[in-house]
Amino acid sequence: MLLMYQVKRPSRSEFIPIRNQQYHVRIWGERRPGIAPLVLVHGWMDVAASYQFVVDALSDAFMQGRQLIAPDWRGYGLSTGAPVDNYWYPDYLADLDFLLDHYAPDRPVDLLGHSMGGNVVMNYAGVRPTRIRRLVNLEGFGGPATEPEQAPQRYAKWLDQLRQLQRGELDLRPYDSVEGVARRLSKTNPRLARDQAGQDKALWLAAHWARQNATGQWEILGDPAHKIVNAQLFRVDELLELYKCITMPVLAVEAVHNSVDLWWRGKFSIAQYHERLKLVRDCRIEVIDDAGHMLHHDQPERLARLL
Repeated sequence: MLLMYQVKRPSRSEFIPIRNQQYHVRIWGERRPGIAPLVLVHGWMDVAASYQFVVDALSDAFMQGRQLIAPDWRGYGLSTGAPVDNYWYPDYLADLDFLLDHYAPDRPVDLLGHSMGGNVVMNYAGVRPTRIRRLVNLEGFGGPATEPEQAPQRYAKWLDQLRQLQRGELDLRPYDSVEGVARRLSKTNPRLARDQAGQDKALWLAAHWARQNATGQWEILGDPAHKIVNAQLFRVDELLELYKCITMPVLAVEAVHNSVDLWWRGKFSIAQYHERLKLVRDCRIEVIDDAGHMLHHDQPERLARLL
């Protein structure tokens, strides 16, 4: 029988205003002068609490005097703001910039991002290199190059999906119980429920990934508008120019069972991602065994050692 995951380092919540949003931020540890805080940003359809397993795996020496800061991106978790019908990628960079204004206005931070968050921190590092001391990218691979002739179809798809959202066709299904949410998480990532100490990480995460509504059902804490495609094409030429401006040391971590081939079906490969990383002046690549895309869930101890 699995037991509920037992948190070793509890977090506290803060709510701060950022660009007309009320951002929810999880904080672990206390700030001490001279030690850079570690800022952790999550990926698509995830929440800040997702980093709890890694935080618990970090050594006491690493945590001594160090503050860890993890926001729920706009439209995720407990962050709130004016309703929107789609999200624009540059807003994540701006939100991060304002977040650092609040928590580290006068010093660089260590910055880590996973998946979509990994893409955000890589881009941000090229825009604001002096604000970052060290950077960690967890499977923020980017994507395949696009061509201008794809623009008409992309804009048409964006418009069609806006209508789908209005009709409720993109709504996220609710669950009858938190256990149902946990089963959904475990189905997507079977490693999540497999803990060496026999603890159920999926059930713990489900209670932070979803919330019970007035009818008793559990709703995912992610705005369905996130499912709408970006209206503008992904510009690899811009990305490469940003990579050239990254000056701090970068640790690029990927799982041995990464999903690049599955996602892009031959349009983009891990080798192409590595080729792009060659433009970063100081970049080290590490691979974590027995892990998939959610490597911070699958192997938090190994990731903690790399950090």
